[in-house]
Parts: sequence; C-alpha cells; structure tokens
Amino acid sequence: MSYDTGFVRDGEISRDRFDPDAVRRELTIIRDDLHCSAVRVIGGDPERLELASAYAAGLGLEVWFSPYPLELTPEETLSLFADCAERAERIRLRGAEVVFVAGAELSLMNKGFLPGDTLDDRLGPLLHQRDPGRLRELIGELPARVNDFLGRAVAVVRERFGGRITYAAIPLERVDWAPFDIVGVDLYRSAEIADRFGEGVRALVAQGKPVAITEFGTAAYRGAGDRGGRCMEIVEYAEDGVPIRLDGVYERDEAGQAAYLRELLETFDAAGVDSAFVFLFALGNFPHRPGGDPTADLDLASPGIVKVLDRGHGDTYPDMPWEPKAAFTALAECYRG
Repeated sequence: MSYDTGFVRDGEISRDRFDPDAVRRELTIIRDDLHCSAVRVIGGDPERLELASAYAAGLGLEVWFSPYPLELTPEETLSLFADCAERAERIRLRGAEVVFVAGAELSLMNKGFLPGDTLDDRLGPLLHQRDPGRLRELIGELPARVNDFLGRAVAVVRERFGGRITYAAIPLERVDWAPFDIVGVDLYRSAEIADRFGEGVRALVAQGKPVAITEFGTAAYRGAGDRGGRCMEIVEYAEDGVPIRLDGVYERDEAGQAAYLRELLETFDAAGVDSAFVFLFALGNFPHRPGGDPTADLDLASPGIVKVLDRGHGDTYPDMPWEPKAAFTALAECYRG
C-alpha cells in the first residue's frame, strides 16, 4: 500500500492534517485490516517521511522509504535524497526491513530532463507533438539524461544507506537497472494497452531482478480504468495547484475501481511480480462532497481506497475522517488470502 505524507510543490504541502496519532492509527489499519505486509511511504517532507516510516517499522511492516520530489532541479533532488537516505538508514539500523525508492517519474515531475518548467509544459509535447521527428528526438534523448542522474543518485544514497535501492520509473525512461537492487515501475493498464498488458509485466520479470510495481490504481468513476495513469486528468486546478472541481459530471463507480485493482493484482501475481503498491490509501486534498454540486466531489478523481470526508468522521472507523470505498474491502479480501 502507498501512504501519502504530503506532496511538496513550490513550498506548499498537499496534506494539511498530519496528526502523528492518526498516522499511526492508519498504518495499523493498513497492517491489521487490509493485511498489507509492506507500505510505500511517499511525500516531500523528510521529517514526515521519517516519522511515518518509523511508525510503520514499529508495526512490523516492510518500509519503502520514498521521497517524491516535485518541480525540483537535479541538484535539489540529490540534496533531498541525501537527507532522506540518512533518515531511512536510522530506521533500518533499528532492525526494520527498509527499501529506499530514489524518486518517481523524475523526467515528468521535475526539471532538467525534458523541456519545460512545469508538468504541463513537459507532458504536452509528448501527448500532442505533431512533429514525429521532434517527438522521437525528445524520447530518444531522455534515457541518457535519466540514467546519468540516477547513477549519481544511487551513489549519493549508497553512501548513506545500507539497504536495497530502487526507483519508480515510467516505461519511456528506459532505465538501466544495473545500479539498482530491484526493478521498480509505475504501471497502469489503460484500454489502449489492455490486450498486451500481461505480456509487458512478464517481460519485466524476465529481466531477472525482483520486480516491484511501485504504483498502480485508478479512480472511482465510470471509465476511469480505461484511462490508465491519466485517470486524474478530470480535475481543474487553481494557479497554485490546489484542486478546485471536476471538469464535468461523472458517475461514481466504486465497484469498477475495486475490479481494476483485483484484476491487476491477479496479473502481477501470475507473472511473478515480487511487490505491488496500490496508489494509494488516501488523498487528503481530494475530499468527498456528496449531495451538492457533483463537480465538487473531488473524491471521484482520487485513486484513494478511502474517501476523505470534507467534515466529520466515518461510520466504519468513527475515529477517522474517512470512509472505506469498495476497493478497501476488495483489497482486504485479496490480501487476507
């Protein structure tokens, strides 16, 4: 399971509420009620990452310590990794099983790999490039830049951390996995690749190293699974990146989200994948707002397996400000077996 401690972009953090007691309680639920054996602790604040990871380790969970840089330069990212590697090593030396994840989708989420100062600037040419030659050039140059940086990143982390290291890649980065202990890929099944998705997973496993699907999931509106990793693109944002509303009216489909997760877990298991991390437990800045303007119910676009309530507490867990979705129950059943 992936656990969000707050994404940091331009000095602002996405998760307002970060109460240590609530964090410990949620991680206990992840262990006891979802029957997870490992948790990927993600975010941009090193102190939060260390606190949540220490709680997870204390609960006996395998910890995947995952700093998630956003809109940083390569040097800023290396500085973040150095800090986090020291924190991860402190937890590992207490006897916990800790894996360090050296970032995620760096070429899209950060500066210095593709042209553009924002995610939209970088992603736009890849999605809407009308010049095939220029598109081939952009994609062709990317692996060298990514692998050069990852080589530096692994060196920085290994100086400070004695456990296993991986990276959460996207396929177009064509990562050289030689410096890593685990192959890590963010992998979403969309309608366009559904017929060859399983074959692609088997090809990853055939490389010989343990494979982790570092991110997979979908949202709880009808048709979300067909969009693959672009399922959250139905949200309109303010200039400061805060989600405001959906771009239209969508039908809630929690059963569809649950089915997508079950099917992908079956695919990963059949292919011999070592670890798989659902993205994600909860996304605090995408609250559930039923009964009013349907475009205000941001939870529909959230891949979280619980719906975060705009106010109050849930019924299933009266001490928690969220309510499980159907995906929560489906995962608990899968992992219980």
